[in-house]
This record gives sequence, structure tokens and C-alpha cells, in this order.
Amino acid sequence: MFEFSFLDVSGSFGLVAYGALTLNFIIGMFMSTGIKKTSYWKKLPPIVNKYPLLTIHNFTAYTAVSAVFLHVFFLLLDKQAGFTFSQLWNPLHFNHQPQIILLGTIGSIGFLFLLLTSQKFIKNNLRFRIWKNIHLLAYVFAISFLIHGLLMDPLLKDRPVDWLDPEKFFSEFCVLLLLAATVLRVRYHFRR
Repeated sequence: MFEFSFLDVSGSFGLVAYGALTLNFIIGMFMSTGIKKTSYWKKLPPIVNKYPLLTIHNFTAYTAVSAVFLHVFFLLLDKQAGFTFSQLWNPLHFNHQPQIILLGTIGSIGFLFLLLTSQKFIKNNLRFRIWKNIHLLAYVFAISFLIHGLLMDPLLKDRPVDWLDPEKFFSEFCVLLLLAATVLRVRYHFRR
């Protein structure tokens, strides 16, 4: 019989955040290459060309940050998890996988910082190079977020990682997509 758990809902929002951030990163890498000016982009069907990449990039960013907040919110509601609000800011005092939770906290705060510095008012008051350097921190935050998702036990019972679990498989797939996109992006950078 199905048993409702806030921990399961929290995990589901964590997966939504994982997927949205993966898509966000890939779109951001495409945008940084000027892909819309290439012949590859122009050969795509018109239905693809009509959607502005920046709008999709922003939507996935807001979706990811919202999902992260809901992930944390439902985690706090779960009585069995025993997670408190103060442990969000100092997860090293949590009984289960504190270092892995710390990585998730760093990634979450980092992505919120990137989202805030990308607001038009702030971005326009920063020089482009400063904003770009801040935005490159996304790679650091992504690594912490990805490790959090890969190694965290979704039931908070300190079990070893089940790499064949469907949730972990989704996380692994996202990591592989990001690695492939990063390799392609770096190759593009050095070819230019």
C-alpha cells in the first residue's frame, strides 16, 4: 500500500531541480557559443528557432531554484528525517551524511546568488566581465550540487549508493549529459 512521505516529495523536487539545472546549464553553454548565428541552428525546424534561448534559460533557472526551495521545505516537514531549520545553515550537525548535505547547501546558495546577480538591475550595474566571472562560478556550484544528488541517500539512512536505483540513474544521466556538454564547450572554446 502507498504511504505518503514528505521525504519522498522532497526527493521528487530535488530531482526536478536536478533536471532543470542540467537543462539550464546546457542551454547556457549553447548561448555562450553564439549558437543562434551558426548554420546548425538555422537548419533546425522553425518551431525550434522561434523560442528564445534566453527565455528558456531563465525559466529553467527559476524552476530549479523554486524546486530547491520546495525540496528543502518538504524536508523540513518530514518528522522522521528530524531535519531542523538551523541545520540548513550548518548541516555539519546533522546525523546523516552531513558533508553531502553541506554540498547541497553550498550549491543551493550559490545558484540563488547567481540568479540574483543575473537580475537586469544588478547585471546592468556590473561590467560584463565581472558578471561573466561571477557566472562562471556556476561550474563550482554545479559540482557540489551534482555530488550531493549522486551520493545522498534519499531515505537519510546512510545506506550505500545504489547506482542502479531509478532516481540515481536519472542523476547519473544528468551528470553524463553535463560532462559531455562541458567537453564540447571546452573544445569549442579552444578551437576559436
